[in-house]
Formats: sequence, C-alpha cells, structure tokens
Amino acid sequence: MVGGIDLGGAKVQAAVLDDDHRPMGEARHPTPTQGGPEAIAEAMAAALEEAAQSAGVELAKLDGAGACSPGDVDSERGIVANAHNLVGWGDTSFGLGEDLARRLGVRVRVSNDVNAATFGELRLGAGRPYESLLGVFWGTGVGGGIVLDGRIWSGRGAAGEIGHTLVKIGGARCSCGNHGPMEAHARAEHDKGRKTKLFKLMKERERPRVTSGIWERALDEGDELAAELMKRAVEAVGAGIGSAVNLLDVQAVIVGGGMGLRFFERFREDISKAMHEHLFDRDHPPELHVAELGDLGGAIGASLLLDEDV
Repeated sequence: MVGGIDLGGAKVQAAVLDDDHRPMGEARHPTPTQGGPEAIAEAMAAALEEAAQSAGVELAKLDGAGACSPGDVDSERGIVANAHNLVGWGDTSFGLGEDLARRLGVRVRVSNDVNAATFGELRLGAGRPYESLLGVFWGTGVGGGIVLDGRIWSGRGAAGEIGHTLVKIGGARCSCGNHGPMEAHARAEHDKGRKTKLFKLMKERERPRVTSGIWERALDEGDELAAELMKRAVEAVGAGIGSAVNLLDVQAVIVGGGMGLRFFERFREDISKAMHEHLFDRDHPPELHVAELGDLGGAIGASLLLDEDV
C-alpha cells in the first residue's frame, strides 16, 4: 500500500491506496491557518495516519507516500516555496519532503498539487483517452496542469499556473503581487456596502474561509451578490482557459478542484461559452470534462508520482 496527501488552501485530503490505487482508507482535515508550514506539515501527517488506521495498516508498513502542495515545488529536494494560498507560506521555502519523511517514517515524494491531480486524471480518470490536456483546478485559487505527448510538462518548475494568466491589464491585485490575473478575478471578494449571506453562512458553519458548500447554499438561497460574483468568476475562468488553449492547442480540458467539482455541471455551458469566445480556432474547441477522481484526485495523483520521473 501507498499513501497520498493532497494539501489545499482549505483542506488536507489523505488516502491509503492498494496496488490498483483504490482507496482503502481516507481522512480529511482542515488546513491550519496558524503556525505556518510546520503546523501544516503536522496536519498532513496526522491526516495520513488517520487514513492508515482506517485502512488497517501501520504507517511504517506503507511503501511510501506522495504529497502534493500548492506553490513552486522542487520535487528532487522536496522543497515548497511561494505557496501564497497557505497562511504563513507565501514568502517562505520549506523542506516539506524531509519534514514529512521524519514524521511518517517512510519515503516521501513531493509534487505540485495540480500537476499531481492532472497526472491522476491522465492515468486513471477523464484524461485517459488523450495525449494532450489542460487540468484546471478551481478551489481556493486556480491552478493548472499541462500534459503534452502523454507526459506532465512542468517547465522549469512553475509551468501550468493558469491562475496567473492575465485576463485584465491593471485589474484586481492577486496574492502573488501581480494585477489582473485570472485567479484574482475568479476569487470573489466582498463588495463594500452590499448585502450577502456568504459571511453569515461562514460564521454559522464555523469556517475560516468561504467554502464551495457555502457558495452553493448562498446561490440556492438567491443571494444576488453571490450570483454576480460567481458569474464574474466563471467568465474569468473561461477566459483563462481559452487563452491557455490558444497557446497549447490541447485535445481536452479537465476541470476539478473544490469549486470546479461542485459547480462544473451547474455552470458547464457558461464556462464553455466563456472559453469559446476567446478561442482562436473556434471550429475545433477542446473536449471539456469534469475531473473523474473527485476530491481524492490530488492524493491519488501524488501516490502515482512516487516512482515517476516527471
């Protein structure tokens, strides 16, 4: 058995998988918002330990663990930097691989979260029929993974950052410091002086962030501001996808992440329309799919990358 840990801005998802990469045990913990990288690494280890207990196996008996994280990831050294969606990690480099190996007592390989999820879809999910694809994972931020000729393309380590594709010159400021990228426009913010149920629901559910479930409830209850912000977000995501497709000309686009999984079917036509409006070759749009591996996609992909040279 192997372990997989997917670190996101809102949650840590861990799983223990068998030889066929079927989940035998899993656990989900909130991502710490205090304590920086050390506290987050501790939560990741605790989540995998809980998943191992659920699977009835000792951590030390695992053949290894794959861990994936937002940010710039040096897989060879297991170092994660510039993880702006994680509190206390935006301007810090941290040896996540070494820290997790010490806590878990097994070998660990660290990869970028969206590269891992995209690789999982390529091998076991919606990407199986394709040799080229773009993974778009819309959650706390918007990340992207690229597959060309059947292999993950990571460039010099930071390829696939579709969330930082420019959609408006001089637009909203992103957590990375730039102005106008897709992520800044897709990440909805509260408009001053306008009423919304989002923050009331966040308080009721004792969540530190506005999660996809809170967005869904606000939309279902007719929150006008939430609907307006979601419309802008969908348009920004579609524009970013269209621009990326113009550059790469991939066969398919796979949408995942917490927001993507929850809202893909609801806004499929809107995302497709926004993408199509920005395509150069509108006669041959890419296939558009939702991620098949769901919430466990990152953890499964991370475990698949344990012995892959990508």
